[in-house]
Amino acid sequence: MLRRTALACLLTASFAALAALPTRAQEQTLTVFAAASMKNALDDVNVAFARMTGIKAVASYAASSALAKQIEQGAPADLFASADLDWMDYLDKKKLIMPGTRTNLVGNQLVLIAPKDTKLADVKIGAGFDLAKLAGDGRIALADVRAVPAGKYAKAALTKLGAWTAAEKKLAMVENVRAALALVGRGEAPLGIVYETDAKIEPNVKIVGAFPANAHSPIVYPVALTANAKPQARRYLDLLRSATGLVMFERYGFTYLVKAGP
Repeated sequence: MLRRTALACLLTASFAALAALPTRAQEQTLTVFAAASMKNALDDVNVAFARMTGIKAVASYAASSALAKQIEQGAPADLFASADLDWMDYLDKKKLIMPGTRTNLVGNQLVLIAPKDTKLADVKIGAGFDLAKLAGDGRIALADVRAVPAGKYAKAALTKLGAWTAAEKKLAMVENVRAALALVGRGEAPLGIVYETDAKIEPNVKIVGAFPANAHSPIVYPVALTANAKPQARRYLDLLRSATGLVMFERYGFTYLVKAGP
């Protein structure tokens, strides 16, 4: 009888330990929601973070608008990295961002791209710029101008330069900036508007012009912990704001906006 009782206790303890494994693994995993344009840099950050801490960081990349809505609906993210201030403000107002953790991390530039074999070069983008004429019979690939930061910046720039009305009829709007990059890279669109950092990592496109910085609001990527972030997420945020983070982002062409720590 005693043996059976001991065996039962042992089995109960074993099952309890097994049941706890997924929870412990979950506790040692962070979920990062980040703008699609940050993928390459954050992939490097995640590798470095795992090596330094033993904690795995899993990133979900998409348009900032889509990610913010997912967090609002209860998606279990520990950190949000947006490609503009608006979507971070959106979550902040809903008290879904942890107070005191928000930081403007990096900046970017908007560029005009074309397939790598294009004859276009050194396109001067300024007042009176006729993007519609430049596109000819083709389409202009860019992120959705109604919600996605890269698209919103593009519309603002084209509007200020007087090119929006004619160009609007030729737009091929997609779900995020990486999708726009892919359309041009595959030769399915002769022109596209993306971030400079995106253009630099795609060998099948080339930058043919740069939009003036004063044609749109500054391109700023804020990061913050979510209201329900795990305690370990602070270590990830510290890495982003460190000298190591600076090196990783500048490697891909981002402008670092914070004074990096050690």
